[in-house]
Amino acid sequence: MADGSQRRHRWWAAFVAVVLVEGSMPGTRRTIWPLIAGVAVLGLLGPSDPAVARTADGPPTAPSSSAALPSVTPQPQQLRRNGTDLVVSSRVRALLASEVDQPTRELLVLSLRAAGAKQVDVLDLDEASPSERPLTVVVGPADDPKVTKALRAAGGEMPAELPAEGYAVAGRAAPGGGSIVLAGADSDGTYYAAQTLRQLAGRQRIAAVSVVDYPSMPLRGAIEGFYGSPWTHAERMDQLAFYGDVKLNSYIYAPKDDPYHREKWREPYPADKLAQLGELVRQATAHHVRFTFAVSPGVSICYSDPADLQALEAKLRSMYDLGVRSFSVPLDDISYTRWNCESDRAAYGAPSAAAAAQAQVDLLNAVQRDFLDAREGTKPLQMVPTEYGDVAETAYKRTIRTQLDARIEVMWTGTDVVPPKITVEDASKAAAVWGRKVFVWDNYPVNDYGQAAGRLLLAPYAEREPGLHTQLSGIVLNPMNQAAASKVALFGGADFTWNDLAYDPARAWRAAASYLAKGDPRTERALLAFFDLEHLAPTFGTHPWQPQAPELARRLGEFRAAWAAGDKEAALREFRSYARLLAETPAQIWTGVQDAGFVADCGPWLDALTLWGDALVRSVDGLQARLDEDERRATRLFEEAAELATRAAAIETIPGETRPHGKVRVGDGVLDVFVAEAPALR
Repeated sequence: MADGSQRRHRWWAAFVAVVLVEGSMPGTRRTIWPLIAGVAVLGLLGPSDPAVARTADGPPTAPSSSAALPSVTPQPQQLRRNGTDLVVSSRVRALLASEVDQPTRELLVLSLRAAGAKQVDVLDLDEASPSERPLTVVVGPADDPKVTKALRAAGGEMPAELPAEGYAVAGRAAPGGGSIVLAGADSDGTYYAAQTLRQLAGRQRIAAVSVVDYPSMPLRGAIEGFYGSPWTHAERMDQLAFYGDVKLNSYIYAPKDDPYHREKWREPYPADKLAQLGELVRQATAHHVRFTFAVSPGVSICYSDPADLQALEAKLRSMYDLGVRSFSVPLDDISYTRWNCESDRAAYGAPSAAAAAQAQVDLLNAVQRDFLDAREGTKPLQMVPTEYGDVAETAYKRTIRTQLDARIEVMWTGTDVVPPKITVEDASKAAAVWGRKVFVWDNYPVNDYGQAAGRLLLAPYAEREPGLHTQLSGIVLNPMNQAAASKVALFGGADFTWNDLAYDPARAWRAAASYLAKGDPRTERALLAFFDLEHLAPTFGTHPWQPQAPELARRLGEFRAAWAAGDKEAALREFRSYARLLAETPAQIWTGVQDAGFVADCGPWLDALTLWGDALVRSVDGLQARLDEDERRATRLFEEAAELATRAAAIETIPGETRPHGKVRVGDGVLDVFVAEAPALR
């Protein structure tokens, strides 16, 4: 915010300008003087909140209808301005249809209170009439005539057919209040409308917009399917709440190192673990997330043994009793060139890809037909084939395509285990070879393999082609061992799967930073600088599919060019501010990010950046000392930078947290190279 003298200066400048206009335009006195009063108010306020201005004694006033569109993530299918923003008064009425569930009701009230409402009167829509005084929020199903009428009165649009999970929102200001209407195609859509309202609400205002929105892909979310330390119960609870915030609707429980998921799949979960799983199911339901329980029997199952099928169904039944209605049987990362029992050889012949596919089809079809079809409310079974990372026609795929129940979802990782890109053409080939739209298991930002050792993967979700929704049933991202740090990529995954045709990786990246920063500009800037230093995204090969530190590399490129051209003072002046930003970034994240899990996940990398940042600043100061012809000081600063770099390079990941364990990498290949080469610059 500008200080008092700056505000007074703006006021007088505006006052003089208006008076000069008045003096040169006869007949304007009645209209100009009210404008002077308005300019005075705006001048005294300064730019602290351009969306809302406050009069000296009265309530906030809304901005003009030409204000920029608000940022909503995921990007809605349709979003347009609908007049001036609505002012949130101290009292707000909420008229809710009986179908509106408790999580949506709670979210609505919390959002209105956060926007400045001191009292929210929650009333039954069937017993109260919509009005515009005070500010009134109407929430209900899109096929409710009262809701539809209120939506249109508020300037909204109701399409003839609103897809599943879709919603419409409209808000229009009026003297003394105004109305906001949230209409959902179903309970999920109504909840997502409330999540959009949360983002439209600011300090004592709500953006007046009309929204028509729905997801491009039916399945959107995350699969906890990595090797290494599984997430804690608290991390999973936090993730499920986060998924609700960004309209992700799927979580697949499949941690490779949970023994009861894989090695001990036949054994029931202990009572304490079962209780935690039940709590996760309830948390998922509260945030409109489908909890999918996966059990991976392929490491030891005897396909032809009825006892093993019974053990599998018993495991699934225990989860069904907890409230789980979605199940997966992954058959990835196993051998299909050997049988686990001799009876399978007798039943299916010698081990082969085709024989393994037949055994798997028999198992999966039995689970779908005999277990899921016999129980109310279940979703189609999901499976991961043993050949999950290509589109080549094989005997294995042919058997799956021709014999697997058409309802069963087949997961596919792309054209590689960690694909550098996924194209519509590749997905079309996958749909053809598996005989159905495939469900993508995207191995980003997972970091459980050698090339990712010592890395956080914080680059934006990218290189997935718009239009994939035409070939896919959905995408789930396989996150890192670091649950909260995975939110950066998941933010992009949520945005892409909701509306891939409008997806902008940079926009989603900034939105993730803003979310973690709670809108604080300094923290957001620090987060983006930190994300840049953890931008490298490797594959199983030698070439990464996203480069390391592109912003730092760009700035260093400009620095080197200016230095080589002889404009050395300007080169240092331009680069010094960014070097200081990097040095100050860890402290800003520690104090500015309220997500304790994110700060803990990033701890070793922030520790390393503290040292690397200081090394970078000392390197810049050393070059300045050299320009000042103080070579002794320059030498000392370069030596200090080298010592700090050595200490930074020695920091390791948290033991037992990440597989594989390794030295922490921060801007490697960019930041360290500059610190090493700076002493030689002349």
